[in-house]
Amino acid sequence: MLKNILIVGAGFSGAVIAERLSKTKKYNIVVMDKRCHIGGNCHTEVDPETKILVHKYGPHIFNTNNLDVWNYIRTFGTFNNFTNRIKVNSRGTIYSFPINLHTINQFFNVSLSPSEAAQFIDQKRDKSIIEARNFEEQALGMIGRDLYEAFIYGYTKKQWGCDPERLPASILKRLPVRFNYNDNYYDKIYQGIPQKGYSNIIENMLDDKSIRVLTDTPFDSSFDVSSFDHVFYTGSIDSFFDYKYGKLGYRTVTFEEERTIGDYQGNAVINYADLDVPYTRIHEHKHFSQKTNFKKTIYFREFSKETEIHDEPYYPKRLKDDKEALEKYQKDIEKKQNFTFLGRLGTYRYMDMELVISEALRISRNFKI
Repeated sequence: MLKNILIVGAGFSGAVIAERLSKTKKYNIVVMDKRCHIGGNCHTEVDPETKILVHKYGPHIFNTNNLDVWNYIRTFGTFNNFTNRIKVNSRGTIYSFPINLHTINQFFNVSLSPSEAAQFIDQKRDKSIIEARNFEEQALGMIGRDLYEAFIYGYTKKQWGCDPERLPASILKRLPVRFNYNDNYYDKIYQGIPQKGYSNIIENMLDDKSIRVLTDTPFDSSFDVSSFDHVFYTGSIDSFFDYKYGKLGYRTVTFEEERTIGDYQGNAVINYADLDVPYTRIHEHKHFSQKTNFKKTIYFREFSKETEIHDEPYYPKRLKDDKEALEKYQKDIEKKQNFTFLGRLGTYRYMDMELVISEALRISRNFKI
């Protein structure tokens, strides 16, 4: 007899679990999501007016060094070779970002070689910081105060809603600093965006007769799971337990959509580093595509804010109070039989798409009932 599986969430975590288990022919699978669409925060759709593929919850560029993950995801759709070359507006001037040799030479009005630039920044950084206790100390120890205040401080404070001194140093370790002219934001071997969008990829993953997809179907503690042999839960931990130990801290983002003729900013993403600019970045979606013949354009101004009950959580803050509450929730999770919590929300961790997919592949390989 086939076992019944419930998967809460139709993002990548849930879709990978569903797709992998469907291939075993051992399960009847239900995938449910509270939203009216699949894809989670990676959801994409073609704008009917402009025909531009829009990342509805902000841009997502797939990047990985894991060949197994790269080969797996490409079985469900063709990827373009998009390279994320971000620019940053600081004090009214546009710079290359992440910080590289071009940024350093332009900002300090010098013409340094790679080795000269490395020595130059070494003189700028705060060498009294041996082990950074927070985000700001990490930055000052890496690049010094000038570059930190020009490119990092304001953007970070807007994005996280608190002073960088309150944030863990680990957040900044993801930001590269280069002493060459490489302006590729990511340093991964495999990069790109699905030509038909992420929602098309996930739709293909869920295209199996053993999988039933229910959208507009919220899950809460009153949901009857008695007919299922196992539940994979990819929603937020605190909401699952009705916030009994308090709400975990997340930042969320909101968008102001604009349309115009032609090309608005000439690049996919431009960050705004200054505190007197209320948004963190502008992304123009036509530039994520390999097509160049769009007559109109769509761009989003992105704002960061604290997550409230009805907002979609994006970035786990993981401050001291959050970690203390998380430990309590994790102890309750250990008592839950026939449940698996996974994904960014289900584990309260910052996870790129490649890690989400890799984790779900591992869990599905080891799953047996």
